[in-house]
Amino acid sequence: MFGFRRAQPLPSADQALPGRAAEIPLTEPHHVFGRPLRGSFEGLEQAVFGMGCFWGAEKVFWKMSGVQLTAVGYAGGHTENPTYQEVCSGRTGHTEAVLVVFDPAQTSYQALLTKFWEGHDPTQGMRQGNDIGTQYRSVVHTFSDQQLQSALSSQAAFQQGLQAAGYGDITTEIIPAPTFYYAEQDHQQYLSKNPSGYCGLGGTGVACPAGITSP
Repeated sequence: MFGFRRAQPLPSADQALPGRAAEIPLTEPHHVFGRPLRGSFEGLEQAVFGMGCFWGAEKVFWKMSGVQLTAVGYAGGHTENPTYQEVCSGRTGHTEAVLVVFDPAQTSYQALLTKFWEGHDPTQGMRQGNDIGTQYRSVVHTFSDQQLQSALSSQAAFQQGLQAAGYGDITTEIIPAPTFYYAEQDHQQYLSKNPSGYCGLGGTGVACPAGITSP
C-alpha cells in the first residue's frame, strides 16, 4: 500500500505486462457478509469505484446499509488477471478498485456516489495522499447509461463545491465498466481481518450536495 514514488505514466497496451488466463483463486467467503465473492448477483446492481488504497475504500462501502457484497480488485488497465505486485509496478494500467453489489430497493447508486466523492480527494491525479502511483487514481466505472449520467452530473456539481473550497479540478475517470479482476484473497476485506491496518484515505471535508446525482 505504500507507494512513495513518483507516479509513472499509464502504459500502452503494447507496453503493459501480459498477465495470465487463470483467475486469481478465491476460496474464502466475504469476511463481513459471509457470502461467496464471485456470483451472478441476480436481482442486485453493481458499481465499481477507485479512490486510492482499496483496503480503506472497500470498508467505506461494506458499512453502508443496502450493500450486499464488496470486493477489491484491479480495473481500467491492460493486463489480464494481474497480481498485486504487477499492479504496483505501474506496468498494468490498472487502478485499485472496489466492486460494490447493492440492493436498489434498500439503497441507491446516488448514495454510493455521495460516499465516493466525500470519501477521498478526487483532485489529486495519480495519487491519494501519500500513496503515489497510477494504481491510486480516482475512477468511476459504470454499468448503465443511467449510472454514467448520474456520475457525470454528480461530478459537475461536486466540482462547484470543491472550487468554492479552494480545490482544483476533479481528475476522476468516469467510463463504462471495463473488466474487473479480483485481487488476491489476502487483500479482500483487509481492514475487517486487520482492524488496525493501514488506511490512507482522507476526504476534502466538502459535502456532496443532496439531490445532485440524478441525471
